[in-house]
Amino acid sequence: MGNDKDNYDFLMLSDIEYRNREVREELKKWGKWYYETTHFDGIRLDALKHITPGWPVEWLDYMRQQVNPDLVAIGEYWTAEKVDMMEKYIEATEGRIKLFDAPLHYNFCRASNCDKDFDLRTIFDNTLVRTHPTLAVTFVDNHDTQPMQALESCVESWFKTIAYALILLRQDGYPCIFYADFYGVKYQDKGKDGTQCKVVLPQLKEIKKLLVLRKKYAYGEQTDYFDHENCIGWVRSGSEEGPGCIVLLTNCEKSEKRMEVGARYAGKSFVDFLHPNSEEVIIDEDGTGVFQVEAKSVSVWVLKEE
Repeated sequence: MGNDKDNYDFLMLSDIEYRNREVREELKKWGKWYYETTHFDGIRLDALKHITPGWPVEWLDYMRQQVNPDLVAIGEYWTAEKVDMMEKYIEATEGRIKLFDAPLHYNFCRASNCDKDFDLRTIFDNTLVRTHPTLAVTFVDNHDTQPMQALESCVESWFKTIAYALILLRQDGYPCIFYADFYGVKYQDKGKDGTQCKVVLPQLKEIKKLLVLRKKYAYGEQTDYFDHENCIGWVRSGSEEGPGCIVLLTNCEKSEKRMEVGARYAGKSFVDFLHPNSEEVIIDEDGTGVFQVEAKSVSVWVLKEE
């Protein structure tokens, strides 16, 4: 991938000589030994843009043939804008590796900093989850993007619940939850001026509810309502695996949107799972309802249990 200017041969002055056959064979032996010792289900391949694509292909083919044909591989090819380079890597490795959708993270970061000036209809523009949804691992923040780290580009706290709804409740991509968002963390680190700084990343309490929604409700065909720059939504119609849900979010003032859930729900009540004290929505005879969301927030509506 030499046409990517950030594809340095020596990352942090380190390198493994993959062109050496003995090195490659030893890494295959190590991979087999490690699997037989720990029986892992998948692997994360770091800094892929600094590794010639031929080696991951050779190693993964060996591992899947020798130890586990269903071995999951997730890789980091970090780029803010160059989705085309990620697509070239996917082509070079023939889709063997799922990739973290870094461009989507940067969209989240920009959206959180621009408030109402960001057009939510473009949130998935220039992202891997749009071009290769079955190979995209979506995330909001990670250990590199958090404060004081090398790729610091934090998503502002007010937008995080919205961002997690966008990766957890849609049909595309494989979402990844950041430890610091799930549990909260406190730490100290040196700033660029050498000063020690305290960092507090609070626990995002809504994540647990969003995970329940993903497990129990986010099933079925997806219908998007990306028809307003500050308020977008979608409907999951449900399936045999589970019922559906209605998601509505805004980066501006309190909003509402009429969305169709299906005539089979006529007369039924929907409640906001994230905000249980909200007013219920009664579906009209043609299967539509008017759903609301508070300012700079997300609401997820589910069928009221009788």
